[in-house]
Order: sequence, then C-alpha cells, then structure tokens
Amino acid sequence: MLIQGSLGIFMGRLNDKFGPRLVLTFCGFIFGLGYLLMSQVNNEWQLYLIYGLVAGIGMSGVFVACLSTVARWFVKRRGIMTGIVIAGTGIGTFILPPISTWLIEIYDWRMAYIIVGSAILVIGVLAAQFMKRDPSKLGAHSSSQNTEEKQVSTLNAQGFSFAEALRTSQFWIIAVIFFCLGYTVFTVNVHLVPNITDVGISAVTAANILAVTGVVNAIGCIILGGTVDRIGSKRVCVIGFALIAISFFWLMLIKEAWVFYLYAIIWGLASGVGPVESTLTAELFGMKAHGAIFGVVGFGFTIGAALGPFLTGFLFDVTSNYQIAFFICGVLGLLGFILAVTLRPTRSKVIKIQIS
Repeated sequence: MLIQGSLGIFMGRLNDKFGPRLVLTFCGFIFGLGYLLMSQVNNEWQLYLIYGLVAGIGMSGVFVACLSTVARWFVKRRGIMTGIVIAGTGIGTFILPPISTWLIEIYDWRMAYIIVGSAILVIGVLAAQFMKRDPSKLGAHSSSQNTEEKQVSTLNAQGFSFAEALRTSQFWIIAVIFFCLGYTVFTVNVHLVPNITDVGISAVTAANILAVTGVVNAIGCIILGGTVDRIGSKRVCVIGFALIAISFFWLMLIKEAWVFYLYAIIWGLASGVGPVESTLTAELFGMKAHGAIFGVVGFGFTIGAALGPFLTGFLFDVTSNYQIAFFICGVLGLLGFILAVTLRPTRSKVIKIQIS
C-alpha cells in the first residue's frame, strides 16, 4: 500500500503529461509480472520484494490514471462514471477469490499465480491501448451537453497547478479525510471475518458476509456516484462518513449472524463513498494538474489503508478483542464527517465549480 500510494503521486504527474495509455501499459505489465514472479516465492523476503515492491509499483498508477482520465472526459456525469469504474474493484473482490481457490484446488497455488498473473498482464496491457487522452487533446467534446457545461469543462482544464493546490488548506483537509477512509475501509476488509468468527459464527458464514460487503460496495459506488452528480461531492462525503461512524459503533455491539448480514449492507453502501475522492479533487482544484493532486490525496488514503489493519491487529493482540480498535475507527469516521462538513470551496481558480 505504501509503495502504491507514494509512486501514485509520480504516476499522476505522468498521466497529466503523457496520458493514461503509457501509464497503464507500464503498470499492467509490471503488475502482471509481479503475480507471475509470486509463483516462484520460497522465502519471506521474496514475498516482501515481489508482492510489496513489484506488485506495488504495478498498482501505483491504476487508480490514479483511470479515475483522473474519467474525470477529464466526463463533466455532467462525472460522479456516476467514476462510481462505475470503482465498482469494478468490488466486482473483482467478489469474483476473483473463488476463481483463485478453484485454480489452487485443481493445480496448486504456484500455477494459480501463473494463470492469474498471465491474465492480468494480457488484459491490463491490452485494455490500456484503448485509453485516450482528455477530449481537449483530441479535438472532441467531453460529456457536456450544453454551453454552460462546456464552459465548466474549460474551467476544469485551467484549475490549480500542483504547487498552488499544496498551498491551500482544502488540499490537506481532503488528504486527512481520505486517510480516514483508507484506515476504516481496509480495517473492515482485513478484520471483519476474524471479528465474526470470534463471536462464534462459522468461517463460511463470515466469508459470505464479507462477500456481501463487496457486492453492495459495487452497487454503493454507482449509487453514491450518481448522487454526486445531483447534490455534489461534499454532501455525499458527509453522508458517507456519517454512515461509516455509525457502522463502527454498531459493529462493537453485533453478535448474531443475521445482524452481521444487515451490517454488511449498510457498510457496503457507506464504503461506496470512494468515488468522491476523485470528484471532490476535481471540484476543488479543476483538471489542470488533477492526476498529480489526486495522487497525493490518494497517498493519504493508502497510508490509512496500510496503518488501519496493522494497528487494529496490534490492538487485538494486546486487548484480545476488537472493541478499542473499532472505537478508534468510529472516531476517525466522525473526524472525516466533521472535516467534510467544514470543507469550503477554493477561490479564484475554480470559481464556477462549487462545493454544494
């Protein structure tokens, strides 16, 4: 996560300068290569080197390049288009684990890595060839349907430079907001199943509950992405973090399987706030340096994603339960909510792009 996030800043700047085809071709090749090399792991240090470094480099440009490109192409429907793209993550989380398990049962884990790595490399590199620069570079119009929206698209293209964005308080506020999001989302991804089994529920049921969160998350990304287009990124961010805070305080009390299934639905919708990360960056700072700015904001997310599961596991080892760890997540949800409520528009550079 740390390699992915830190290099995402560099990949974002490359995307601004050269476009997504170059970035995604490189990342698709390196990510697929990382999975192929995983088939040869024999020692722990090799796991850190290949998965942590090589696969981390491969993942570093995927989200930045894809979401920044979508933000450039779509104005009127930027939110829902971003949500559809991010929904692919939830769908992949739902589909790939059973396929991988099936491959391991038929062959072994090494062959499973070779097959999955080959698919990633081929599909990733081929898909990258269909990615195009923003419409202004091609002489085309974005998804704007009227003169006013075309003016917004032009204003987006002006926006803030990377250095100018760094000097605003809004930049650092949203970096903290998405640190909170990364911390809470990945804590659930890693620790929900152990928490469920700790209260006496079977591992199979726990895995099914986690699968529900993935499916609902994909749906939630699309729903909240569409909501962004209607009420604005700030309001969706406020709603999402309110649900996140409530979810963790509720999670501390749940003991029964059917309630966990209900929780999975609520959490899936709450964690669907992911599309706001790109759209809020675009609304605040425009598109002039969206990739680079989004890369730094995304680094805040990945720092949280790296720290959350680790610290939660440490607190469990110390206390023998998840109560304190989940309480901290609830507090971070509240912090994200408060920061989102107090967030104000930037001035001068993005005048017509208002935080609703």
